[in-house]
Amino acid sequence: MRKETAGDVLPGSVFSGQDLYLFREGTHRRLYGKMGAHPAEEDGKSGVHFAVWAPNAEGVSVIGDFNGWDCGKNPLRMIWRDSGIWEGFVPGGRKGDRYKYRIWGKGGIQLPDKLDPFGVYSEIPPGTASVVWDLKWDWQDGDWMEDRKVRGRLTGPMSIYEVHLGSWRRSPEDGNFLPYREIAPRLAEYVQEMGFTHVELLPVMEHPFYGSWGYQTLGYFAPTSRYGTPQDFMYLVETLHRAGIGVILDWVPSHFPTDPHGLAQFDGTHLYDHLDPRQGFHPDWKSAIFNYGRNEVRSFLLSSAAFWLDRYHADGLRVDAVASMLYLDYSRKAGEWIPNRFGGRENLEAVEFLRQLNAACYGDFEGIQMVAEESTAWPMVTRPVHLGGLGFGLKWNMGWMHDILEYFGKDPIYRKHLHDRLTFSIWYAFSENFLLPLSHDEVVYGKGSLYGKMPGDPWQKFANLRLLLGFQGAHPGKKLLFMGGEFGQDREWDHEQELDWYLLENPGNAGIARWVKDLYRLLKEIPALHDGDFDPSGFEWIDFRDVEKSIVAFLRKRPGERPDPVLVVCNFTPVPRHNYRIGVPVSGFWRERLNSDAKEYGGSGQGNMGKVESVPVPFQGFEQSVSLTLPPLGILFLVPEEGPAERE
Repeated sequence: MRKETAGDVLPGSVFSGQDLYLFREGTHRRLYGKMGAHPAEEDGKSGVHFAVWAPNAEGVSVIGDFNGWDCGKNPLRMIWRDSGIWEGFVPGGRKGDRYKYRIWGKGGIQLPDKLDPFGVYSEIPPGTASVVWDLKWDWQDGDWMEDRKVRGRLTGPMSIYEVHLGSWRRSPEDGNFLPYREIAPRLAEYVQEMGFTHVELLPVMEHPFYGSWGYQTLGYFAPTSRYGTPQDFMYLVETLHRAGIGVILDWVPSHFPTDPHGLAQFDGTHLYDHLDPRQGFHPDWKSAIFNYGRNEVRSFLLSSAAFWLDRYHADGLRVDAVASMLYLDYSRKAGEWIPNRFGGRENLEAVEFLRQLNAACYGDFEGIQMVAEESTAWPMVTRPVHLGGLGFGLKWNMGWMHDILEYFGKDPIYRKHLHDRLTFSIWYAFSENFLLPLSHDEVVYGKGSLYGKMPGDPWQKFANLRLLLGFQGAHPGKKLLFMGGEFGQDREWDHEQELDWYLLENPGNAGIARWVKDLYRLLKEIPALHDGDFDPSGFEWIDFRDVEKSIVAFLRKRPGERPDPVLVVCNFTPVPRHNYRIGVPVSGFWRERLNSDAKEYGGSGQGNMGKVESVPVPFQGFEQSVSLTLPPLGILFLVPEEGPAERE
């Protein structure tokens, strides 16, 4: 008798033996081409082909608008005896039909009707059905996709505008969500005007609870229908690309909600997660943790990541809560977790999955970036997989964020006691490829707004905020700013209402917006401010020891033979400093390219009349020095008269 192999799938199946082999091996990255619902033709009849993974089910039927939700009409068949994949063709099914899977577990127990894990569209919440759809779209962003191969390099400028689509802007008529197609031109124009290079969208993957901001994902292949169809979302991405703006999507492979219609106990067993709650339940988010040791789950997640990069032309993924994936004892007490096979706390299967994920994404999609939200000191997060790293391109610098917000939260009179919070980050700034985040996490749950964190009267709050954003811009690393921070919104972010755009009528808020616009334009114009973000030769302290006056001075430089230095001087107190001497590496005039205290930004107008000339007075290790006026709570950017902007 001939032995059965994975090649012995049922006749007429859309799955090949190779598909099945890769799926079970945990390396299939294109399952979305076979699993789920796909409009098709069979024997001259139009309909829909369905395929779902439910290996422990005793029976599976597809129910929907096409059969009156009758579970007896369209039972599915398993494509091979223990493949776990059930499939079938439903004549007469068509695009727009709602559907779910009716699954019977062990002993014939009927489970709650389930959504399609590979569904590409869902009905608008609180509805929970999947929707038959196609993803046809005539993409018009070819120039961007080709140029991305160069644009995506980490030596280029990168300033990210983090956006929650449901609360960026809303309909002025009724306060409802704006559809993707209405958001698209407004967002593209605004981001382009403000000088950001990228938009990062809080998760757009379908989620049942709007208040989770998308971080409780169930539709790993479906953009939320709250704002429109898949094609509408494609239009948004394409519009941003045609405006020269990259699109990064938040993606959550760390956990999923346990709603009964979702992935939890999908076939009556803990299929996607772990049976033992010490491994499979997240105590912070009350959600299920993916089982990275199950090959088919890895294929599911790898395919989800590839799906957004492939079908939606995303320029990168920001992987949420990486620390919770790496550590088995994350947010757990003794006895609440199970050690790995070596007795350690590291989640070895998750580590291997992340390496596999990054190697696959970078290998398949040129010019993208994979970004880790990782809050610990796990080594080599942004080092290549072949060198033992996790393989990400960028890592959020949570240490810098916590230190700098603690520093700025203090009255300036006390800042001299926290000077190390200001300077410590440089000691490790080049150990990873860091992105400096001032994200949504810092303006929720009673933390207030960035503006609200700043001490002093309103004038000082605005000055401090300009200084904070300027220091972020000058510091090595790429930049991220959550919406509202760019104009100094004064209330905490609320996902139930749009940003307070009316504040731009106030001079102080308008000044913040002008400052951000000019700052990010400068970051793009001058290579020294971005080319060496991850190279130690791109930064040089001039003076970090003036603790009493809370002043620091440093150079940003372009790595290589032509450094084109930029002098950055920060005064973190409201006391202006006159005739303050700074050593400089180049003789001649130094031009004041940006001054956060300029009157057009809402400042007091103190500065250096546009430029200052060096003198042959040796100071701070340099043969030349300049005497500066340092404005109160201000930051200065100066370049040599024949600086990079003139020569480029």
